[in-house]
Formats: sequence, C-alpha cells, structure tokens
Amino acid sequence: MHPRSVRSHPWARSASPFTLLAILVTASAFVRPDSLHAQTGGGDSMVAASERPRPSLTATEAIQPIQLDGLLDDAIWRTASPATGFVQAEPREGQPASERTEVWVAYDDENLYVAAYLHDSQPDALVVNDIRKDFDQESQDVFAVILDTFADRRNGYVFMTNPAGARGDMQVANEGREINENWDAIWSVETRRVADGWTVEMEIPFRALRFDLETIDRWGVNFSRRIRRNNEIAYWAPVPRAYDLMRLSLAGDLLALPSATAGRDLRVKPYVLAGTVRDTGAEGFDGQQEFGVDVKYGLTRSLTLDITANPDFAQVEQDEQQVNLTQFSLFFPEKREFFLENSGLFFVGAGSQGRNRRFRQFLAQGQDLLVFFSRQIGLDSNRQAVPIKVGVRLTGKIAGLQVGGIAMRTDDVGDVPGNDFGVVRLRKNIGASSDVGAIFLTRDAVDASGDFNRVYGVDGNFRLPADIEWNSYVIQSETPGVDDGQYAFRTSLNREGNFHHFTIGVLQIGEGFADDLGFLRRTGVRKWTLEWGLRPRPEGLRTKGIRELHPHIRWNYFEDLDGRKLAKNFHSGFSLFFNNGGFVELSVNPAFQRIAEEFQIDERIAPIPAGSYGWTDWRLTVSTDNSRAVSLFGSFTTGGLWSGTQKTVNSTVTIKPTYKFRASLGLQRTAAQLDTPDADFTTSFWTMRANYSFNRNMFVDALVQYDAAQDLFNSNVRFKLIHHALSDLFIVWNEQRFFTGENIRAGRSFQVKVTQMVAF
Repeated sequence: MHPRSVRSHPWARSASPFTLLAILVTASAFVRPDSLHAQTGGGDSMVAASERPRPSLTATEAIQPIQLDGLLDDAIWRTASPATGFVQAEPREGQPASERTEVWVAYDDENLYVAAYLHDSQPDALVVNDIRKDFDQESQDVFAVILDTFADRRNGYVFMTNPAGARGDMQVANEGREINENWDAIWSVETRRVADGWTVEMEIPFRALRFDLETIDRWGVNFSRRIRRNNEIAYWAPVPRAYDLMRLSLAGDLLALPSATAGRDLRVKPYVLAGTVRDTGAEGFDGQQEFGVDVKYGLTRSLTLDITANPDFAQVEQDEQQVNLTQFSLFFPEKREFFLENSGLFFVGAGSQGRNRRFRQFLAQGQDLLVFFSRQIGLDSNRQAVPIKVGVRLTGKIAGLQVGGIAMRTDDVGDVPGNDFGVVRLRKNIGASSDVGAIFLTRDAVDASGDFNRVYGVDGNFRLPADIEWNSYVIQSETPGVDDGQYAFRTSLNREGNFHHFTIGVLQIGEGFADDLGFLRRTGVRKWTLEWGLRPRPEGLRTKGIRELHPHIRWNYFEDLDGRKLAKNFHSGFSLFFNNGGFVELSVNPAFQRIAEEFQIDERIAPIPAGSYGWTDWRLTVSTDNSRAVSLFGSFTTGGLWSGTQKTVNSTVTIKPTYKFRASLGLQRTAAQLDTPDADFTTSFWTMRANYSFNRNMFVDALVQYDAAQDLFNSNVRFKLIHHALSDLFIVWNEQRFFTGENIRAGRSFQVKVTQMVAF
C-alpha cells in the first residue's frame, strides 16, 4: 500500500463514523444478540447450527414401476419411511413448521423419485402465481429438494415445484455463492391438490446428474417448503434464517442409493432457424437461414463436454433499457444459455451465501471489476451479435479438482477481425467449506496483427471461526505495449448472521491493467468497502405486522494510487420488513465524483465539465406483498445530482389475476436541473412486460419499451413451445420504431427457430 494512503486514511479523512463502525463491526462478531434484542430462534447461533446431528433418510428401491401422477397411491409410498419433522427458518427459527410435511425417496435402475405430502389446514389458501419454467419461488407455495451428488457439502442440484406442477431447476456451487438458474435437466413432476393440502411426485433420471460412484451410497440432501400465506420457510435439515436451501454444509444424508447407476449421457441438439430482418431505416428485408448444433457428452460420470457450432441466440430476451446518470458504461447481465450453464464455476470474487443473495447479485452490477464476464464473447460494445463459429466447454471434476474450460472463435465483422477466446478455471476444495483456485483468460486476434490480452491469477475463499468468510484474489494482465501497473487484487472479510452482518474489503486496480474478457469500470483506483447492519426482531412489533428492523450502511470510498480522493458512495439506510414479505426503506446517500474529462450524461444537453462534484440524495423504497394479485415496487429519490438537483422515480406495478397471466408496467424517470448552462434534462423509460402460460409447456412473453426522450419504441414478443424434453419451438418478433416525425422506417424481424434434443 502506498505510504500516503496509510497516513491519510479515507475513513478518518472523510467520514469519522467509520472509526466507530469499524469497532462495532469487529466487536459485534463476538456479541451475543440475545442481550441486545428479543427474538425467537437462537439469535446468531450459526456455529451451533453446524454442530447439530445430521438427519438421514434411506432411499427405497422400487420393485414395481412407479406411476408418476401425483396421487401417492403406489405401494412404495405406503411402506417406506418418510422424512418428517420440518423446522422453521421463517418466521420463528427453530420452531416446528406450522403444517406437517412428509417426504419419501425411491429409485429404480434409471431414475430417482421424490414424493411429498404437504399437509395444509387451509388448502383453499394455497398461493399459486406462476406455472412458467423456472418460476418465481418467493411469491407462492413451493416444495424444493437439493441433491449434493458428490457429497462435498458445497455443490448441488435443486428441483422445485408448486401446487400447479410448475418446474424449476438450477445448479448451485459453493453453497450458493454461485447459482445457475438457467441450468435445465430432463425430469418430470406431477402434483395434486387433496382435501388437506397437496402432493408431489418427481422423477429425476440419474443420467441428468453428475456424481462420483465412490459417494453414490451417501448423498447430501435437504427439502424445503414455503407456505406463502404465512411467509413461512421450513426445512427438513434445519437451516438458520440467515441462509437458505443452498447451505449444503447443513444438509442431511440420503442413504442406500444403488452403487452402479449410469451417470453419463450423450445429447445432440440441432437447430434450424428461418426469418426475415429489416434494420431500422433500411429499405427492404433480408432473409435468414441458419442451422447449428449443440452436443453434450458425459466424458465421465463427473466430467461434461459441451460443443456448439454456429450457435444462435434469437430466442434470448432483449436487454431492458436503463437510465444512466454516471460516467461509466452500463452493466447488462448475461442471458445466453450456453454461457449461463455452469457459469458459477468461472466466477472469481466474493458472492453471497445468505439471505442477501438476491440483493448482492443486484449489487454485482455495480462492481468495478468482474474478472470474467462472458458478454465480452460474441457481443460488441453496442450489444450487437458477433457471429460465433464454434465453441467448446469442459466442466466437472478431475482428481479432486473442479475444472472448467472454454474455447471459442468469433467471425470477422466488417473491418473488425475475429478473435480466439479461452478460459481455464481450476478450484480445489479445502477442509469443510474453503477452497482455492486459479484462472487464466486469453483473447487473441486471428489476423496477423498479433494483438492479444492475457489475464491470470489465483483466488481463495476461506470460512473462519464465528462464520466469517475471507475472500481474496490477485490477478495479473499482459497487453502489448503496456509495461507497468498490470495487476489487480481484492480482499474482504464477510459475515452473514441472523442478528448482524458485515463486509470489510479493499480492491486495487493498477493503471495498466486490462481485461478483455471481464467487466472493468476504471483503472488506477483503490476502493475501500464497508457494509454493516443489524437485524433485530422485537417481539412487540410482530403484532403490528413488522417482522424485522434493518439499520445498515453500505459505504464505498475510491482513491487513486497516490491516495487522492476520487469518489465516494455512502448509503446509510433503515429498513422495515413486514410479516407479509413487503418492506420499506429510507436512506441518505452522500456522493462525490472527481472526473478528469468532461462527459455527456444526456445527448440533448451540454457535457458536464471536468472537476469535483459532491451531492447528497434521499431515497424512499417501498415493496408490497408480491404474492398478491396486485403488487408495487417503487423507489423515489430527491436531492443532489452532480452540480444540481434531481427527482427520480423507478416504479413497477405488477398484476397477476391468475397463475396463467401476469403483466407489469414500469417507469424510470429522472428530472434534473444542473448548475451548468444548457444542462437541464428529463429522461423517461417506460417498460411493459406480459406473460401468458397456456400450460406448463407453452408460453408467450412480451417486452415493450418506450424511450420518451427519443420517441423510440422497442418491442420483443416471444412464443415458446416445449414440444419434447429440452426441445423447443420459438417464434420471435422484434420491432424498433421512432415516432419523431422524420418518417424513419421501422426496424423489424420475424424469426422461427426449432430445436430437437436427441439423447443416447
């Protein structure tokens, strides 16, 4: 660290409360929460939770075929012993679940079967809001199972359903530090509503899973149930409310599985696409005819090879427009299926393993460095597709190592040459819950220029006493013509507890660092981070509808490598979480930015001059019960912005009259008055989403966006039919139209894509 930054520490220099809060964070790791507030469920007793006896369930061999109909009338479900005794995590941790749940597991030569009887004293009050694939599990009643097939207490597969039989599945890595919600398996589920609740039967082919024959006799397993009307979550193997089903170190054992079951498969999935496209402003349409193929092969029972030739992503939903009030490029998440599968293995950095996971994933969009960001492959800076010729991915386990590799080549586009991209990732588990890893990234131009970029480094994630997690990485880059400052490092301490949570960390990026396969905001910067919060649950507030209080801070301070202040974003908030799942938050957000060059925040106004700017805004955020037929999310900001003031609204209204239909209308609007000539502006984005599910295998989705400032209208309508397992028919319509009166011809495209998966 530079001596100057040690002598003039940002906490002391910019915000004296940091000193006190840092002391509080350190001390709070050892403070007993029951001395500070009244709550049920054992407070912050994470260590005690990990020391509880691990429950076990014996799988039963199915001698006769099981009829998958959700009725639970097969003989095996009457004779096998079920898993019972579910325990609440919410609302009263450690107490028995309010409704009885029974779960059985059976198997035959090819499949694993999971059956559940979810008793309910109010069967008419079951909440069902969706039957789409990978439905929203937080707004309805849900039953889920997680399978730790390698028995490593870290990684697993999740399968879930609701009373209407919707299917959801995902991959989990490192106890939820990385989650792949776009992973798809061939499996089936049927449900039935009965007089005292609902029942479930799942059929999961062994060939859809990866596992080690040496651990087939003992897998990790856990079951969860959400009773939405109570906003209740219960687990078979108890999990503290700070975490969720992905906390595999607390899962139970599934015993007596067969010792010789097939775990490899070969899937070939060709596609054919036909369509017609007219670019915005163009005269005529151009025809499209494309074909390609994806191949998935289980090289071993724990190692999978994926090959794609001429991949197409016509069915991928458009990016949602955003208001950008900063000097940096916006972050748009990856949505392409090939890059999302097994993506967690390639993640480097700190992730969330607790209840703040969704919030932290949102904050990932504001990270200053994502070491690997797959959107850099096959998309240009304007988010336009760059043709991919071929791609290969290898993921799984070899000799106790988790391994991942990606190799892809993009085609030439105009004067821009194609590139070869490569990623290699290794990770080794250490002890019960720690791991170390290494990553190598490369981009090489395929022409004779010799242009390239390399990034390589190591990382580690360690779980320390008191459930504190230490995450760190050190990486180096190599770029022609750059000699110095080609490095970056990050280290942080994190704790997610029932009563308190904190993060303390530092990120430093050298002046010459470059990462062509990552997401990078700026170089030559040091970023200090402090997050801290309390989560008391005073018993007296429960009767008033308030489940939890959450005073918290999230402070980021930036300086250059000589210790000069560059920026700060200090969020200090107070949240109320209600019994029904809604919340409200009031926050104050002091900010500072020093910019070396002018930049244009909106093309209609004059640029913001170089200089230093400080301001403070106040924000009110409200979210109502999302299980209701009508729900609202709204964020309202007022106060400063750069050299002036702002009033910003970001709100969404969602209606769900039935579980087959949902629609939402959103508005992002900012009205700003800046103390710069010709710098006042108002920008508005309207977004409308609608979905109709004809059944569990046929859907239509629409996304309509309107930019009022440009009079620009974008629409994306997608019809999807799952005609066989992992085989789809897509019909996609896109339109871009200007209403400026200049008679610009609308851009349009109509595409039909058919995929057919053949398994061997």
